[in-house]
Amino acid sequence: MTETSARFREFKMPDVGEGLTEAEILKWYVQPGDTVTDGQVVCEVETAKAAVELPIPFDGVVHELRFPEGTTVDVGEVIISVDVAPGSGEPAAEAAAPVQTPVAEAPAAEEPEAPKGRQPVLVGYGVAESSTKRRPRKGASVPGQAVAVPAELNGHGAAPAARPLAKPPVRKLAKDLGIDLASVVATGPDGVITRDDVHAAAAPVAEPAPVSRETAPAPVAAVVSTDARETRIPVKGVRKATAQAMIGSAFTAPHVTEFVTVDVTRTMKLVEELKGDKEMAGLRVNPLLLIAKALLVAIKRNPDVNASWDEAAQEIVLKHYVNLGIAAATPRGLIVPNIKDAHDKTLPQLAASLGDLVSTAREGKTSPAAMQGGTVTITNVGVFGVDTGTPILNPGESAILAVGAIKLQPWVHKGKVKPRQVTTLALSFDHRLVDGELGSKVLADVAAVLEQPKRLITWA
Repeated sequence: MTETSARFREFKMPDVGEGLTEAEILKWYVQPGDTVTDGQVVCEVETAKAAVELPIPFDGVVHELRFPEGTTVDVGEVIISVDVAPGSGEPAAEAAAPVQTPVAEAPAAEEPEAPKGRQPVLVGYGVAESSTKRRPRKGASVPGQAVAVPAELNGHGAAPAARPLAKPPVRKLAKDLGIDLASVVATGPDGVITRDDVHAAAAPVAEPAPVSRETAPAPVAAVVSTDARETRIPVKGVRKATAQAMIGSAFTAPHVTEFVTVDVTRTMKLVEELKGDKEMAGLRVNPLLLIAKALLVAIKRNPDVNASWDEAAQEIVLKHYVNLGIAAATPRGLIVPNIKDAHDKTLPQLAASLGDLVSTAREGKTSPAAMQGGTVTITNVGVFGVDTGTPILNPGESAILAVGAIKLQPWVHKGKVKPRQVTTLALSFDHRLVDGELGSKVLADVAAVLEQPKRLITWA
């Protein structure tokens, strides 16, 4: 934020994470001529880590928006200017008229924001498809020249419309179908959008008409081939950052993965008992909670597994704290928020933290800070019905535990074959930091706790 004169002030794209260099403007919540107040959210941006809402730090009237929605802007570039002394010269309405870059009008079918995929979910709490589509870019900024955001982008006139009224399942349906709720005609009580309204809005959407090379708009976020046999989706934001991180991890840290199949019948019984415990009332209690606690106990017994490799200093950094990452699948890609200082939390506290993490991920409000500083991670692939996997380490971490599906299987118990609840665990670790003995001890300890959860009392 800088002051260009006594009247106009500029707000620059901030670094909303650590060392991020750019962010994409997803949505403007204000238009030129709107009054804004200190702390008011003016836009939503997507970085390589998360979607973040940006509040403006001063009062005034919006003078100009420098970039349209869908534009990727470098950190430090001015994105909005505000008249902090309206009425001290030409009328605010005149000052609010920025120079517009000619932009070809996009076909109606491409106007709304269209993320494809299911609601963001925590891995372990439901299936989430992660393909994403977003509105087409309307034009690029011209250096030294302001760019107006066309009002049609939001489906309204000069003033932004109020947030459409709809229940969460209806919002999810709209996202799945690629429908902008702002464009849907509501027929429900008090102007609430119903499922039928969303389906009705989706029905008439047709394939865009061809445009000439001279008048074609900027490329859309997802391009479908003319014969509908292929769809091309630009790799950016969270998905791009995740891909780069996974490549770096896979080809930097020598991965080793070990497996163990374990009888978790007693753990499943304990889950049911805890659901009725008054100290756990109102908290999320499920197998993932006890698996997380089992991993924390195993790390306490084998602290050397909780480390990182400092390549520049050629040092092994032992961590005396555990920031426990939980892999989450969202429409924007895989994210791994972590529970800070999970090693110090009681079981109810850990349950509360897991619940908060789930809710935040589902709302798409996970902050960049919540995804930084992790030390070990759990990924629950069992929710997808698979037995286990060979997970890739989160960059900077030494180990990741994959949990497979818990299934009723024949198992030898007390000398007899009986139906038991069984799962397979897989532990991947950085072989520079963790040798086979240490990795095996950690995995064996997790399995032992899940097989005999009473060890939580004696080992924790």
